Amino acid sequence: MRQFLYGQKLMYGYLVADSSSLSQQDYERYKACYCGLCRSLEARHGQISRLTLNYDVTFLILLLCSLYEPEESAGEKSCLRHPGTPQAFVRSEISDYAADMNIALAYLKCMDDWEDDGNPAALLQAKCLKGAYDKISGSYPEKCAAIGCALDELHDIERRNLEAPDEAAACFGRLMAELFAYQEDRWTGTLRRMAHALGCFIYLMDACMDLDSDTFHNRYNPLRRYYGLPDNEQRFRDILKMQLGECVWYFDKLPLVEDVRLMKNILCAGLWTQFNSKFSKREES
Repeated sequence: MRQFLYGQKLMYGYLVADSSSLSQQDYERYKACYCGLCRSLEARHGQISRLTLNYDVTFLILLLCSLYEPEESAGEKSCLRHPGTPQAFVRSEISDYAADMNIALAYLKCMDDWEDDGNPAALLQAKCLKGAYDKISGSYPEKCAAIGCALDELHDIERRNLEAPDEAAACFGRLMAELFAYQEDRWTGTLRRMAHALGCFIYLMDACMDLDSDTFHNRYNPLRRYYGLPDNEQRFRDILKMQLGECVWYFDKLPLVEDVRLMKNILCAGLWTQFNSKFSKREES
């Protein structure tokens, strides 16, 4: 459970699309938003900030752009990763906001890892991101404080080794709710509830995926009581479906039009990719 936000894993790597069931148009839109996030990171925080790039935050961009419909700028440009092939990108004020939150999360988690475990790699990464984080915390002081508080609460639960899956998941839910609350308006409450349920789902999903490894290495996992029990796949699937159902219920209450099909792909198919892969391999073995 310690991988969250570390290195290039900004969240957990679950908020991705199921590319096998995407139309070409949706795939190109998805990739363009991802590349736009990369461009925003570079423009606002320098080349090194692009090391934190991942697809998780792309869902945040898709959702907020669909809800608030900001003016977008599009283009094609080559980069260090694709020096010979220009890549299409789409940028807006939302992708700039997402880039800022991307850096804030990465920095706070690196500092947490350093303070908790004395991890020198985490300290080095934090130093690289410190200047950018100071700028972001000046622009979003309440948001950065709330994210830091949620992390502190979560790691307090982990340090005390509490078997409290709902309580631990709720900490990550509050963190996600803060990320998705882009501005205060009539939709903020619904956004927060949707993001809170999504955060709980992601945290519990990661606990399911890491249960064997965490138990073997004697690391914290709120689902340790279920280790080795029969029918865990169905037990975990039922728990996760209930949590995701709440997320989708609030998602459907938002006045979203653009990219709804793509976002539903992520929520209803992409989120299950790693889980399905893990348990299908078990069945094959």
